[in-house]
Amino acid sequence: MIDGPDPIDIHVGQRVRARRKMLGLSQTQLGQELGVTFQQVQKYERGTNRIGSSRLFRMSSTLDVPVAYFFEGAETKLPGYDSIEDIVGDGVFDREETQELVDAYYRIADPRIRKKVLGLARLLSSGVDEYGM
Repeated sequence: MIDGPDPIDIHVGQRVRARRKMLGLSQTQLGQELGVTFQQVQKYERGTNRIGSSRLFRMSSTLDVPVAYFFEGAETKLPGYDSIEDIVGDGVFDREETQELVDAYYRIADPRIRKKVLGLARLLSSGVDEYGM
């Protein structure tokens, strides 16, 4: 039995917060769009309150991301996975450069192109210098 919020609820809440901040929305503004109070948005973002499926669907539309966005990387919250901070270092997700990169990535409307951009990033990060860079 898990004591406290479920790690997946916390992860989803963190993704909500990151996207909200990327768009420059306050908790109050997001709450108004969803028909809830800013306190409720705070609870969602901390993972203390679970987000129901219909509200998560509405939230994805409001934040202009697919529903799957909220679960990307959630498998790392399961037992047996190392924390991404252990791998890439603390604070990497708080950097402005990271937020700009993620924001630009999700502005690519075509999911096929997004997949190719992700593939290119993986290729370049693995040390392969196929493009002569």
